[in-house]
Amino acid sequence: MAYLTNMREHLKMLEEKGKLVRVKSQINKDTELMPFVRLNFRGLPEEERKAFLFENVVDAKGRKYDIPVAVGIVAGSRDIYALSVGCSIEDLREKWADALRNQLKPNLVSTGPVHDVVIMGDDLLRDGNGVERIPIPISTPGFDNAPYTTATHWFSKDPETGIRNVGNYRSQLKAKDRLGIFVHPTQHVYVHWDKARKLGRKTLEAALVIGGPPSIAYTAVAKIPFGIDELAVSGALMGEPIDVVKCKTIDMEVPANAEIVIEGEMDTEYLEPEAPFGEFCGYMGDRVLNPYIKIKCITMRKDAIYHAITSQMPPSESSKIRQIAYEGVYYKFLKYDCNIPGLMNVAFHESAGGKNFIAIQMKKRNPAQPWQALNAAVALDPPTGKILVVVDEDIDPTDLESVIWAMSFRMQPHRDTRITMGKASMLDHSSAPPGTITHDSLAFPSVQGTSALLIDATCKWPYPPVSLPKREYMERALELWEAEGLPKLKLRAPWFGYELGYWSDEFAEEAELAVRGEYYKTGAKLAEQRQRVR
Repeated sequence: MAYLTNMREHLKMLEEKGKLVRVKSQINKDTELMPFVRLNFRGLPEEERKAFLFENVVDAKGRKYDIPVAVGIVAGSRDIYALSVGCSIEDLREKWADALRNQLKPNLVSTGPVHDVVIMGDDLLRDGNGVERIPIPISTPGFDNAPYTTATHWFSKDPETGIRNVGNYRSQLKAKDRLGIFVHPTQHVYVHWDKARKLGRKTLEAALVIGGPPSIAYTAVAKIPFGIDELAVSGALMGEPIDVVKCKTIDMEVPANAEIVIEGEMDTEYLEPEAPFGEFCGYMGDRVLNPYIKIKCITMRKDAIYHAITSQMPPSESSKIRQIAYEGVYYKFLKYDCNIPGLMNVAFHESAGGKNFIAIQMKKRNPAQPWQALNAAVALDPPTGKILVVVDEDIDPTDLESVIWAMSFRMQPHRDTRITMGKASMLDHSSAPPGTITHDSLAFPSVQGTSALLIDATCKWPYPPVSLPKREYMERALELWEAEGLPKLKLRAPWFGYELGYWSDEFAEEAELAVRGEYYKTGAKLAEQRQRVR
């Protein structure tokens, strides 16, 4: 069934579910808006986070905008994300796996709301036009050097095959008709740009889409294999093919129901310094030489809404949207493509930016399977995965305390860990000192690149039972707790005891005697087993 084919439907649904807050008070996009949203992530538990629509926006110079700003609407929380793709939180990984396996190609239509307003030619440079008319917030006031778009989905085509790619990249506002981009050499728009450069082309066409169907935001940040059209996966997530229209000035198709589209050409002869900008790793991103785009045309709805994503220190919307997409992609890759049927779950942790700490849960059938999963996962994407851990089926990979317990008592560092080299770095300041403006010294800072730590934290032999009361006693305790009207619990695994293979019939019988109040029988038996001290 089709679900949420545009951002308007999405906002309406969030409001009906009590997830959207409309801010009607005047707010300064350059100094107040993102700090306001940041409190949502620094001061509330995830389940209480909201999405926001700012309806009265001004800038530092007092300019008033007729375009509202929406933030936190696609990944303010896991609940918001699940609502937008029409499934439960528990089903998100399989929803992603199904979309990757059953893609729906986009549907070309003749026109759409995104072409209500068209600004091109001389109009781009008139006062109040160009990107000036869009209320792009400053994400990290006091440190960022300009407003940056953050929910910008860059559409480009492979110069050799013509296959489209959609990726989410920040874009620095540099002039009314020029935007920068931050892109890693392994990312697909950079691959397209570099191919165009090597083919002798002066430019690469690109379209920057803001405010399309929510499913596009989810695929734009995902590690979808090169050559697969993200729009086809987006359609599958949404439940029907996405309608697209041809751009006005370049050979590109974009979502017909998008809010804003910026069309332009990326120069392949020159790079410009870009940043600093507050990044998902929790530190300011350093200035780096990057491509830029010369704007040819801006199209938008007549009543457009600008969409932004919070990034910077995790947790943030950036770390949440990345976390869920990566979990779906890696889950599908390991379980279905790498033939690991015992794989149960993959968890990327927000505290690591939704990128650098990966916990993999599996029902191990043989000792090689944890290493099969670890080696496959660490190889899928060069900059993704710095610490990777495999845990047993009884460990909750989404709960760091549960994972740390397994790491502390189910592995030995000399036997169950490996360090692999040849990884690439992305905004990891531990990989190289700051101050460079070249990609290579940051992405692959030495002959060996950067490294990843692989950990098999599964049981290697039978273990004694988990030292918690058995399930039936904990379930009775829950009944008593609720009868007392005590606060609602969020139980963490393990929350009851269970056997792990090393437990004798004798010990089980003694435990059963104990709960029946007959423990003196055990005491008498043990007295018969006394041994004289020698």
